[in-house]
Amino acid sequence: MTDAGALDRLANWPRLTLAQLPTRLLQAPRLSSDLGGGPIYIKMDAETGFALGGNKVRKLEFELAPARLEGVTHLVTAGGPQSNHCRVTAACAARLGLACVLVTNGPEPDRPTGNALLHRLFGATIETVEDRAHRAAGMEAAAKRIASSGGRALVVPIGASTGLGCLGYATAAIELVTQLDALGDGRSQTVLIGSTSSGGTMAGLLLGLALLGRDDVRLLGVSADAPADELTDTARALAAEGAELLGAAPDLGSIHLETIDDQVGAGYGIPTPDSDAALRDFARLEGVVLDPTYTAKAAAGLINRLRTEALTASERVVFLHSGGAPGLLS
Repeated sequence: MTDAGALDRLANWPRLTLAQLPTRLLQAPRLSSDLGGGPIYIKMDAETGFALGGNKVRKLEFELAPARLEGVTHLVTAGGPQSNHCRVTAACAARLGLACVLVTNGPEPDRPTGNALLHRLFGATIETVEDRAHRAAGMEAAAKRIASSGGRALVVPIGASTGLGCLGYATAAIELVTQLDALGDGRSQTVLIGSTSSGGTMAGLLLGLALLGRDDVRLLGVSADAPADELTDTARALAAEGAELLGAAPDLGSIHLETIDDQVGAGYGIPTPDSDAALRDFARLEGVVLDPTYTAKAAAGLINRLRTEALTASERVVFLHSGGAPGLLS
């Protein structure tokens, strides 16, 4: 059942306008033909526009709503050396006239490339820590140091994956459903496949679909790093937080959410033969550029699923292209 009240509150939620919306839903006929299955579409959230686009733009619109920025002098966040989230956060700080501190794991590169270069071009101060486990403490230390100097930091959690941030992908689910309903391709069921790491994107999609009562869309998240069960639990917990913010109690369990971790390979950011092949296939067949850390592995998951489980006559596939192309140039 549709929760009209919650959807109205979501539509009117204060946010920082950044993204160019709606993003396109492209049919991928050559990829579909190559895989010998039903229709494949690509939801081009790589084209959200701001700071070279990607899924973080939608989330940060909510995390950086004007009221949350009152008195703020710095944005502080963390991620890997090639973090897309850090890129967009640094660009937001530049747009807003705020200082930015990025806590990244790993040594300072001799010659920054890709997102690491963009972090610096946007004027962020980079503070490196030994590994991923030290990033949260690094953000806390940076915020305390800023406060001791008379400033005020807004600490943005990694990936902007919070109950608030996931509202960005609840709105994306509404946008996508509108596009699906206009297709007229004779398909009534959708398998929506995308990358998942910090869980916020899948959480928002889950929440949006539940608010709409659209159990005809099934979610498949392809892990970039963490175990599948952990990511499923995270997505459901974040979706519940988002629902609470909206004063809603949708039936999250009515929406099919599956997470797989069979494309992680040797670890986060390390390509696999399948992800390399998927990256080439999307470029060669559709002129679509993926990234090696997230979307190429998600695409490998899509390709593997279609080769092992054929679509039914009522199903279509939508691949959520969440961006990240600067990482390809690192």
